[in-house]
Amino acid sequence: MSEKTVTFGDGVVLPAIGQGTWYMGEQAGQRRQEVAALRAGIDLGLTLIDTAEMYADGGAEEVVGEAIKGQRDKVYLVSKVYPWNAGGQKGIAACDASLRRLGTDRIDLYLLHWRGNYPLAETVKLMETLQQQGKIGRWGVSNLDYADMQELGQVPGGHHCATNQVLYHLASRGIEYDLLPWCQQQQMPVMAYCPLAQAGRLRTGLMNHPVVQAIAQDYNASAAQVLLAWVVSHQGVIAIPKASSIEHVAENAGALTISLSAEALLQLDQAFPAPGQKTALDVL
Repeated sequence: MSEKTVTFGDGVVLPAIGQGTWYMGEQAGQRRQEVAALRAGIDLGLTLIDTAEMYADGGAEEVVGEAIKGQRDKVYLVSKVYPWNAGGQKGIAACDASLRRLGTDRIDLYLLHWRGNYPLAETVKLMETLQQQGKIGRWGVSNLDYADMQELGQVPGGHHCATNQVLYHLASRGIEYDLLPWCQQQQMPVMAYCPLAQAGRLRTGLMNHPVVQAIAQDYNASAAQVLLAWVVSHQGVIAIPKASSIEHVAENAGALTISLSAEALLQLDQAFPAPGQKTALDVL
């Protein structure tokens, strides 16, 4: 069975499931396991790795740096800049620090983590400067809603935005009202963070939902694989579940080969309907 891929505007083709690193690098005792998990993911073809200067105050980037040592060319590296660093010299210094921690001279895709006090025009200017310096390949945004994206499009160079990374899973479908269709129309990939829902009640409720469980049984898959397969069934959507252990990474990779039937998708849609009107963007 063919695995699902997503194509970026510059022709880069990536597997529709990558590896997230939120909460990595926080405990020294976990480091070896985290590095091993990321390496296993790369071996399984999950070559997009997403991180940020925010995660463990740069600790996650250091874990990624260790994992990709000696195989940088196999990996599509995504990192994110804090809003308060997203302009001028602060932005260049932040990017340089990320590059040092990652042990590389280039980030493939560099994102504004969320909107802050810097005008979008200044952030775009920073991204263009970093591109000219060869420090980043493409740039994009995270946690921007439809109106923000329209505003970004009016900024000189704003149309070069390569992606928008937002919270998206079966129980949080607000982006389907306007943001996701617009991104699809622009052929701008959407990166879905927390594709298995955040920890706690919501995640458990999703994993244990009878409809999800029944479909998992039909496909001889896990509930998590069904949830990931649902996210990436949407055109141009890349899921970035956390790559916390080798077992989880193997499970995530297996979801790439699951193609849910129209009937299964309908059942999930009925169990977790999308909102019929505009809702505020879910952010974690």
